[in-house]
Amino acid sequence: MIGMAKTDSFFIRASTNYNGTTYAQNSIDLGAVVDALGKSVLRIHNISVQWGSEVVMAIPAGTHSMCFQLTTQSQSAIVAATDKSLISSGRLVYSDDVTPGGGTITDMVDIAPQHWTNGYLVGVEQIYLGVDCTEATSAGFTACSIVLECTVETLSTPAAMALALSQQ
Repeated sequence: MIGMAKTDSFFIRASTNYNGTTYAQNSIDLGAVVDALGKSVLRIHNISVQWGSEVVMAIPAGTHSMCFQLTTQSQSAIVAATDKSLISSGRLVYSDDVTPGGGTITDMVDIAPQHWTNGYLVGVEQIYLGVDCTEATSAGFTACSIVLECTVETLSTPAAMALALSQQ
């Protein structure tokens, strides 16, 4: 059985800048709160995502997307929901085949909801915010930022180690 000691929630904030042509990723250091040997793990309760944009009207005609993912392992591209390292992902899709800047932007969340009933346990000391997109820089989209609502919990040593090993 997993023993848990709940704490007050706190927030972790991170951002990844990108150029609109290549996958970009930043690591988020959780070493101050996660220690599998010490039985301390992180529970993510909510994830809020913000796409930094200044000039949406500059997006060229066509269909473009801006994707993000939060993973427990470093990646070189956006991964599928079947990848064991994926915590959460989503995308903005812009579509207009006629007039540049005259289309619509749709927020699609791949792994829904981003608010989990029981949260998502993390047993590794680093997680990664990755972003990939098309035409992002020319449209003024230059960063994807997230805010994680978290708590720290204590698991038995075997449970904490098993969790950490499953996420590496």
